[in-house]
Amino acid sequence: MTTAAERKTADFWFDPACPWAWMTSRWLIEVQQVRPVDVRWHVMSLSVLNEHRDLPENYRELLDNAWGAVRVCVAAAEQHGPEVLGRLYTELGVRFHNQGLPQNRETVEAALVAAGLPAELAAAADTDAYDEALRASHQEGITLVGEDVGTPVIAVEGADGERVAFFGPVVTPAPKGEAAARLWDGTLLVASTPGFYEIKRTRTAGPSFE
Repeated sequence: MTTAAERKTADFWFDPACPWAWMTSRWLIEVQQVRPVDVRWHVMSLSVLNEHRDLPENYRELLDNAWGAVRVCVAAAEQHGPEVLGRLYTELGVRFHNQGLPQNRETVEAALVAAGLPAELAAAADTDAYDEALRASHQEGITLVGEDVGTPVIAVEGADGERVAFFGPVVTPAPKGEAAARLWDGTLLVASTPGFYEIKRTRTAGPSFE
């Protein structure tokens, strides 16, 4: 039997607009089934991360639109508790990524209702009232890994017992079962190695949401 002391809490920072973060989140949910891990959800923002950078116009438009959903996530957490973030993220991600629905108010309202939350929270997308809290949550995550990465960020007790944080892993499709467990074990192993920074190769496929 796994005791409470043996369980790990993985803090996961996400932007609901990012398909790669979505893939990683589905893997981490699978990890919860095969390893003694509990996920604690937090928001970060690609819009905040890139707001002062010179970007192609089409990507800038995407980021301008991405403020909405992450603001709604912050509003939901503030008004209904941070425990709602996991199920709201799931409902947003299924619609944004699996179903390919537009990231607009109608889609956000449907996700809120499916998550058992008031549709009226969607109004937070059009106000900066929650931006201070959004920026604080974003900064908490990005400070752990540095500004030259994006979403997701994971922080967890590593293989050596010390807390470690890292960007990614970037993977598609999301591994299941024992494959998910092996990736988790290996990620913790390399992330816990002093002085280890990066493994990378060119992506040859886009996110597979099946």
